[in-house]
Parts: sequence; C-alpha cells; structure tokens
Amino acid sequence: MNDKKYNPSTTHTQAWLIQTWLSFIIATASTGIGIVYLPVDAWVKGYLGMGFMFTIGSTIGLSKTLRDVEESKRLITRIDEAKLERLLANYDPYKE
Repeated sequence: MNDKKYNPSTTHTQAWLIQTWLSFIIATASTGIGIVYLPVDAWVKGYLGMGFMFTIGSTIGLSKTLRDVEESKRLITRIDEAKLERLLANYDPYKE
C-alpha cells in the first residue's frame, strides 16, 4: 500500500510567486533580446525565435502533464483508502 498521505496543495507565498514570475520574464526577455541582436540573417533569427517559443510552450505543457499525473495518483490513493476504510468499518470478526 502506498505510504503517502494525501496533502492538499499548499499555498505559495507571495515572495515565491514574484520570484518565479520574475525569473521567467527575465529569462524570456534576455533570450529574446539575445536572438534579436544576434549578428545573423533574419531567417536564422526567425528560426531561433520559433524554436524558443516552441520550447516555452512545450515546457508549459510538460509541467501541466506532470502535475495532472501527480494529482491523479493522489486521487486514486484517496479512493483506495476510502474503499479500505469502508470495508474495515463494515467488517465484524465476531459476526458469522
């Protein structure tokens, strides 16, 4: 049986939210500026820009999928625990 207990998602502090958004914005902006000022032809910049945007979209999709998988595991664990508790509650060893 899984030893993990269900813990509802914890709330994040305002400082953590600000730090994560700032790091995303700074990383995206600095990479975008780097692509714009890269001394290459426009088609190369376009190719790098499209690849960069595709990478961001894929990362968002991957993080959502991983979160959904983890949440589904938690839900299945909760359902299994509820079924077991119901079974044990209805079990009477002295009843025949």
